[in-house]
Amino acid sequence: MKFPTPLVKGTLVQRYKRFMADIILETGDKITAHCANSGSMMGVMDEGAEVWVSLADNPKRKLKYTWELIRVDKSLVGINTSLPNKIAQESIENGVVEELQGYDTLRREVKYGKNSRIDILLQDLAKPACYVEVKNVTLRRDKLAEFPDAVTARGTKHLGELANQVAAGDRAVMYYITQRDDCDTFSVARDIDPAYAAALEKAMVAGVEVICYGCKLTPEEIQVISPLSLEI
Repeated sequence: MKFPTPLVKGTLVQRYKRFMADIILETGDKITAHCANSGSMMGVMDEGAEVWVSLADNPKRKLKYTWELIRVDKSLVGINTSLPNKIAQESIENGVVEELQGYDTLRREVKYGKNSRIDILLQDLAKPACYVEVKNVTLRRDKLAEFPDAVTARGTKHLGELANQVAAGDRAVMYYITQRDDCDTFSVARDIDPAYAAALEKAMVAGVEVICYGCKLTPEEIQVISPLSLEI
């Protein structure tokens, strides 16, 4: 996924009120950017870190900048949780994710279950539909990529609905996108959200598949590159 406009480099002052971040640009200007991430952002919001922001083309938008990337040690990490569905779509259409090939159509945000929307629905007349739920991973501990970084009742609900689709004869896949390139293994943060961890184990027993892929990130684009091993 290429960024539509060049990103602007800056330094993080602070993230606050969940969806706001004060940043000093290289020009010296101090801005308030939109932070499109409702999680705790554990380990990816250190004050003084190098960050990259995009400039919105909507003149009516209150916050003209969106925080996209942060540098952690030597690696860039993507913190914008509005992007993974698009990144996932491109990775499937480009043939990177082998587990999700062989379908005729791909649709996003399709209604299903109890008042939910599946991130990606893959369909083919010759096989059962495949329901793909996408989650953004930014947390890294002990060289493990982990999800979630905060309690997620919504995520737990989605796992139950994926299991219901398997029971109905469809295929269901939990697709974790790790927006960083410094991890080779994915695990579940059981200490942060035990209920989510239990729900994932239950979903897997029910037949929900789990995959996780890492990304290569630059200020120009985010590209899914290779699968991470699973330690669940």
